[in-house]
Amino acid sequence: MNPTMRAAVAHTYGSPEVVQVERVPIPKLAPGRIMIRVVATPVTRGDTIQRAATFPSGMAVLGRLMTGLRGPRRPVLGAVFAGVVSALGAGVTDLSVGDRVAGVNGPEGGAHAEYVVAKAASCVRIPDEVSAGEAAATLFGGTTATYFLERGGLRPGARVLINGGSGEVGVMALQITRLRGATVTGVASGKNTPLMRELGADEVIDYTENPLETHRQRYDLVLDTVGNLGPSDADRLLKEDGRLVLLRAGLNQMIASGRRVVTGSSLGRADGAAELLESVRTKTLKPVIDRVFPLADVAAAHRRVDSLRKTGSVLIDISEDIVT
Repeated sequence: MNPTMRAAVAHTYGSPEVVQVERVPIPKLAPGRIMIRVVATPVTRGDTIQRAATFPSGMAVLGRLMTGLRGPRRPVLGAVFAGVVSALGAGVTDLSVGDRVAGVNGPEGGAHAEYVVAKAASCVRIPDEVSAGEAAATLFGGTTATYFLERGGLRPGARVLINGGSGEVGVMALQITRLRGATVTGVASGKNTPLMRELGADEVIDYTENPLETHRQRYDLVLDTVGNLGPSDADRLLKEDGRLVLLRAGLNQMIASGRRVVTGSSLGRADGAAELLESVRTKTLKPVIDRVFPLADVAAAHRRVDSLRKTGSVLIDISEDIVT
């Protein structure tokens, strides 16, 4: 009999309740891959979009072709993980069983489970001073922010606006922008103003009192993690050579993008993962964890992300019998 594990499984698209914990076969190793006993894994906005098939405007057909027509083609979601190496595939020589690692599995998913198999090249060691939870809370937002900030031309001395500064990508983008010598303005609700200041924001805009559509200051780079900006906002918010980076662009926005408007996907990328965890170790980068749920409450974790009221990352703890 094949060994099994607990996993959060979504066989159909729908509300958080479609995600149920089941016993499924442990994934098989392949050359160049490693098996990780998962300790912590985030439920990201990307996971909930896949679960509910709430793809950006104009992307519904393409989204279902990519992820599955009637339900997720890969029913165990979860692109990011932190845990302990439990087995090595052929050809893996730079990691050992027992190493603490974190990684980004991208579209392959599978991290919302007791075990996940990933490419060894997509994994990085977790520094001793960093917990698995901190690593899991850092990688999705951190690698996504790194990729899009670099595409937006982030440079020292730039003036940057982060729309959605308190989300999983926003809290990392704000800190990375500051660490790279730019001036950063965060957009969030008033209750998150203290956190934005703590993370290094030079200015905070409370969108409940000062709607962004009335904002008239101009920036070298605007990073929209929310999805309520578009190409039409570029002239109002950007300096002459500035760039507007849209993380949740619809099809029409992608078509309308050009030199000043950047769209695309960072799915499966792990840009700067090792550097991000080293910054956590040195306490120059702070992971922000909203809530932690056990695997049995995975539907509640999805509901929390769906609420759009979380601050930072929502984690699933799968740490039984593992010391982090």
